[in-house]
Formats: sequence, C-alpha cells, structure tokens
Amino acid sequence: MSIDTIHTCQCPECQAEGTGVLAQLHQQMNVFLSRLDEQQRRWYAAIEAQRLGHGGMKRLSQITGLDVNTIRRGRDELSENLNGRPLDRVRVPGGGRKSLEKKSPN
Repeated sequence: MSIDTIHTCQCPECQAEGTGVLAQLHQQMNVFLSRLDEQQRRWYAAIEAQRLGHGGMKRLSQITGLDVNTIRRGRDELSENLNGRPLDRVRVPGGGRKSLEKKSPN
C-alpha cells in the first residue's frame, strides 16, 4: 500500500457525515496503515477490532478495506504471541509466489 492508495472509509458514519471527528480518526488510521507492511496492517486491525468487541472485524474491514479473513488471521497470529512469525522479514520462508522459470545452475 502506498501513499497514493490510502483507503477511504466505507463505514456508515463516514459515508453519511464525512467530516466529523470519527471521519478524521478513520482517515488517520488509514494513513497510518498505508505506511505499514502487510503483517503489521493485519495485526493493528486485529487489535482495533478486538477493542471494538462484537462486530469489530466487520467494522474494521469497512474502515480499512482489509478483508475480514485478513483481520481474523492477524487476531489468530496475535493470540499465538506471533510464534512462528519471522523477526527479520515480512513473510515466512517459502512464502509468496513460486518462480515461473527454473533458475539454471550457470
């Protein structure tokens, strides 16, 4: 996510009002999220969703544009105290798309 792709909150309050204190808070959250990597975004969203309680994941999904399953994954990772998450990289080794071409040994 880059500064050019800051999500616009889709919650009912921001859609109706758009300029109040809540809208400013949601805008700040989305600016902050735009500066984080993918795992940090899901962890932050999971913490905020937990703070909101019942319906928090759906609400944070509206605010941030993150999928509910992504927020749930963040919640699960945090509940396991981030065990198995690497300290020096965003993805676990072997994560990501596989190469389309085999590398030659030359």
